[in-house]
Amino acid sequence: MNVADSEARRRVFDDLHRKAEDPWDFATSPYESAKRAATIAALPDRKFPSILEIGCSTGYLSQALSQKGDHVLALDVSAVAVARASVRVGDAAQICFRQAELPEDWPPGAFDLIVFSEVLYFMTVEEIRRCAVLAQNSLTSDGICLLVNWTGQTDLAITGRKAASIFLASKLWQCKLEQHEDNYLLHLLMTS
Repeated sequence: MNVADSEARRRVFDDLHRKAEDPWDFATSPYESAKRAATIAALPDRKFPSILEIGCSTGYLSQALSQKGDHVLALDVSAVAVARASVRVGDAAQICFRQAELPEDWPPGAFDLIVFSEVLYFMTVEEIRRCAVLAQNSLTSDGICLLVNWTGQTDLAITGRKAASIFLASKLWQCKLEQHEDNYLLHLLMTS
């Protein structure tokens, strides 16, 4: 899968979401369900007034995150995914879905929680580095950034482990939790 440039990435993910209503089987996959539960469980037991989710796809994690906060801004490169998530979630006033290509379309404002779930390894090295800086600059003083990265085989240039190490290499982060699971890796981060 060649997703090195933003236009190609949009096309690839729009096509993926056109071909399948739930391309990663978020609704039925035991792996996705367990990973979603572990993602939420990794978060501190507190409310996050403003949450930014990068790579929302069809919005299953967005719904789970909405139980932890007052407002979720859920972004995806695919306009098809965003439209599908909006329809599927319905009238959840606390979730706003928006098409965006990051890092170029990074949203303004401050966030108490920023989540990158299985999205960084679709970016270039420079895009990952820019997202790390943008995330750090967008967090509130006690804000948290959560990375979830697939560690299995892909046909991408950057693996999940490599994407996480690039993000962490910016030296902007204190790692509060590093959790290794069978097929993914969680990092709970705060600014240094």
